[in-house]
Amino acid sequence: MTLPKNVTVEVQPGNKVKVTGPKGTLEQQLSPVLEIVQEDGQMLVKRPTDSREHRAQHGLARALLANMVHGVSTGFTRRMEIHGVGYRAEKQGNNLVMQLGKSHPVVIAPSSKTISFEVDRDGRNFVISGIDKCEVGQLAAVIRKQRPPEPYQGKGIRYAGETVKIKAGKSGKTGKGR
Repeated sequence: MTLPKNVTVEVQPGNKVKVTGPKGTLEQQLSPVLEIVQEDGQMLVKRPTDSREHRAQHGLARALLANMVHGVSTGFTRRMEIHGVGYRAEKQGNNLVMQLGKSHPVVIAPSSKTISFEVDRDGRNFVISGIDKCEVGQLAAVIRKQRPPEPYQGKGIRYAGETVKIKAGKSGKTGKGR
């Protein structure tokens, strides 16, 4: 993979990789079996053999390294939507405070200093931003779990673009046959 000009990569003994860019620094311990080399502005991951385990470690290391480079250079975002009457979100300090039909507001604190929230003016859409792809995705899943979309009316928190299949409700509501 080609490195952007403003990103530096250090490979320490034992394949501990440290990637630094304009948005921050990430560290990851990769498999010590692999060889990680920087040549002509590119990062290369080499495996010792073509065995199944080495191929799997090679693909994982390459993907983790690519995600770290992308995270410190441009960052990752996850858009979320809130559907439902009275459901809304707002940002208070660094925290995300949501009204989700419970007796109390749900407060979500960022899991690290690299995570930030942006909430639209109407409080129905918000964005989770950060440099670590795993951390952004995990926080999005934790937030969605607070009120997952329910299948009858579609109320709840969902990822942007997620479609929820709406089930048909009771069919015999005419009142006959009592």
